[in-house]
Amino acid sequence: MNEVVYQQDVQSSIHFAKERRKHRLSQLIKGILFLCPSILLFGVFLFYPMGKTIYLSFFLTNNRGEPTVFVGLENYLDIFQSPLFLQSLKSTLFFALYTVPGTIIVSLLLAVIANEKLKGIGIFRTIFSSTMGISVAAASVFWMFLFHPTIGWLNRLVEALGMNAVGWLTDPDWALLSVSISTIWMNIGFTFLILLGGLQSIDSYLYESADIDGAGYFYKLRRITIPMLSPTLFFVLTVTLINSFQTFGQVDMLTRGGPQNETNLIVYSIYQEAFMNYQFGTASAQAIILFLIILILTIVQFKLGERKVHYQ
Repeated sequence: MNEVVYQQDVQSSIHFAKERRKHRLSQLIKGILFLCPSILLFGVFLFYPMGKTIYLSFFLTNNRGEPTVFVGLENYLDIFQSPLFLQSLKSTLFFALYTVPGTIIVSLLLAVIANEKLKGIGIFRTIFSSTMGISVAAASVFWMFLFHPTIGWLNRLVEALGMNAVGWLTDPDWALLSVSISTIWMNIGFTFLILLGGLQSIDSYLYESADIDGAGYFYKLRRITIPMLSPTLFFVLTVTLINSFQTFGQVDMLTRGGPQNETNLIVYSIYQEAFMNYQFGTASAQAIILFLIILILTIVQFKLGERKVHYQ
C-alpha cells in the first residue's frame, strides 16, 4: 500500500514539474512575442548599424562605403597618429569640461530660484524652460547673430565698455568657449525642468523641521536640498556628459569645426571623414572609439558617483 502511494506521489511530482515547465515555456514565448516589435526596431536601428560600424572599422572603403581591403587595426592606429583626431579629442574633452559643469550649475541656480513660492514665478519657469522648444538650428542662428564680429550685440557691448571687439567664432582662443556658451544656453531648459522636478519632490517636513531648529537658508540648501537632490543631479550629470560628447548641430552651424580645428569635436570629425572625405573605415573606427570613451566614462561615473547619491 505504501509503495503504491509512493509511486502516485512520484508520478504527481513528475506531472507537476512538466506542467510547471510548460507554464514557464508559455510565459517565455508570450514575453518574446511582446518584445518582438522592440527587438525588431532595436535590431534595425541600433544593433545592425553598430555591427556594421564595427565591421567597416577594419576595412578600407570606396566612395559608396563598400569595404575593399581588410586592414585590421590599421584604421585605429592611423587615427591615433593623426594630429587632427588628437586635436578633436582634446577639443571634445575641453568642450565637456566647459559645458557639463556650466549647464548643471546654471540650471540648478535657476531651479532653486524657480522653486520659491513667489508671485508670478510660473512666468519665470516658462522662460527658463523655453529653450527646450527651440531647435538647434534656430538657436545656432540666434547665437550666430550675437557672435557676429561687426553687428553682433556682444561685440557692441564689449566696445561700449571700452574694449576691443572679439572674434567669438573666428578667433581660435574664443571659438570653443563661444560654442560652449551657446550649448549651455540650449541645454538649460531640459536640465532646469529635471532639477525643478527633483526639488519639488523633496518632502516639505524636512524644511519645517529645520525651520523649527532655527536653520538658515544656506544651511538647508547644503544639508537638505543638495543631498535630497543627489539622485536627480546624478542623472542630469550622466545625461549631460553623454550629450556633450555627441554634440554636432551647433558646431556645424556656427564654426564647421574651425578656426584651425579648435571646434572640430569628435562627432563632427566623424561626419567629415565619412561624408566629406568618404573615408568610411576611418570614420567607423572613430565612432567605435567615441562609443568606448562614453562607455568608460559612464561606468566610472556610476562606480564613483553613485556612492554619494542619497536615496530617500
